[in-house]
Amino acid sequence: MAGHRAEIVTIPFKWYPQQTLIDSMLSARLLDLDSFNGVTIDKVIALKFPLWLVRHPSLSLWVLHQHRTAYDLWDSGFSDVAGMPDGPAVREMIRHADNEAFERAESIHTISRTVSARLLAHNATESGVLYPPPRDMEAFFGGEYGDYFFFPSRITPLKRQSLVLEALAHTREPVRVVFAGEADSPEYLATLQARAAELGVDARVEWLGRVTEERKRELYAGARMVIFPPVDEDYGYITPEAMLSSRAVVTLEDAGGPTEFVSHDHTGLVLPADAEAIAAGLDGVWRDRSRARQMGRAARDYIDGIGLNWDTVLQGLL
Repeated sequence: MAGHRAEIVTIPFKWYPQQTLIDSMLSARLLDLDSFNGVTIDKVIALKFPLWLVRHPSLSLWVLHQHRTAYDLWDSGFSDVAGMPDGPAVREMIRHADNEAFERAESIHTISRTVSARLLAHNATESGVLYPPPRDMEAFFGGEYGDYFFFPSRITPLKRQSLVLEALAHTREPVRVVFAGEADSPEYLATLQARAAELGVDARVEWLGRVTEERKRELYAGARMVIFPPVDEDYGYITPEAMLSSRAVVTLEDAGGPTEFVSHDHTGLVLPADAEAIAAGLDGVWRDRSRARQMGRAARDYIDGIGLNWDTVLQGLL
C-alpha cells in the first residue's frame, strides 16, 4: 500500500526442550521494537507466538495460529507441551502470556474463522478474519479435468494421507491419487507406502515428493479434483489455490479452514471422516467428469467473488 514502509522481523523459535520454550518467550518479551537505527517504528503487526509478546505501544495481531499444542491439540496425542516434565504449568504460562498480549493489542485479526473460534473458545477473545491470498494468484490456471485426484500437502498424520489410502481400498472405480509434498520423515512415508501395498492400492497412488511451484500449478490444472482432508486446519492455502485453478475440493467435516470455502455439492465435497464415505464421494466424481467440471467452475466463481486480495488485508491491518 502506498505510503507505508514495511520490514520483516523474525526470531528463532525452538519449542523444545521445556526450558528452551520458556527462554524463547522471554526473548520475545525483551525485544525492543520501539525504534531501529534512530527511526521510530510506528506499528508492529505480529503473526505468531511468541513474537506477539513483544512490547510496543501500537501492537496489532494477525494470528496465523497459536501454539496449538497448548490449546486444541493438548489431548490429541500430538502435543509436545503435554509431554514436558512440567507440561500443565508450561501450558498455563503460554495461555497467560497470550491473554496478556491479546489485552494489549490495538486490534486482533486471524487468518480464518477456524482460528478465530479457537481464540474465542480458549482465550475469550474476539477477532476479525482476514484471509491471506496465495502467492502469485494470477499464475494459477485451469486445464482439462484429468484422471487423477491431486493431494498436495506436507505428508504428516494431521493431513490424513493415510485415511485417503483407506478410502481408495473401498472405491469401486479405478480412482487414482497423486500425492505431492515432503514427508515429516522418510520412515513415515515408508509406512504409508507399505500400507498402500497392503491395501492393494499402490498401483493407483503416486508419490511425487516436493515439487516446484510451477509443477504444482500444472498438477492442479490437470486434476479431476483436489483432495485436502486435514484435521482442523488453520486455513490451508491448498483450498484457494485449487479454486483459482478451477478445481473443486474434497474435504471433511472436521477439516477446519477448508470448510469455510467448500460448499458441499457446489464448490466441492464436504464428507464425514470415514473411509467408506470418502470412497463413495470419489467414485461419484470419477464416474461423472462433468460434475467435477461444474463444481470446478463454481469454485473459481466463488474465489473470484470473495475479495481475496492484499488491499483488503492491508486495510484491515492498518
